Amino acid sequence: MSDTVPQAEAAPQEQEYDPSAPAPLQVPRTPTGDAEVDAHLDRLADADHLATDGHLEVYEDVHRGLRDALTALDARPGPPVPPSTYSK
Repeated sequence: MSDTVPQAEAAPQEQEYDPSAPAPLQVPRTPTGDAEVDAHLDRLADADHLATDGHLEVYEDVHRGLRDALTALDARPGPPVPPSTYSK
């Protein structure tokens, strides 16, 4: 027989709620079908793991990428413009 007292199992420590801790927003993102745009939208998930003061950098990066994608649409050549039938 042993004179040692069995130790009680250590109770798991409960994590305290920290409202300033990063938390996923879990905002659903619907794929657009454009790989470049979808990649920028997927980048928004990076903000889920950052403190609030780190969100701005991610949002600005995504905004810049989406703006560049839209600008690229304007830069693509369209069909030729038909000649004018009006004479000056």
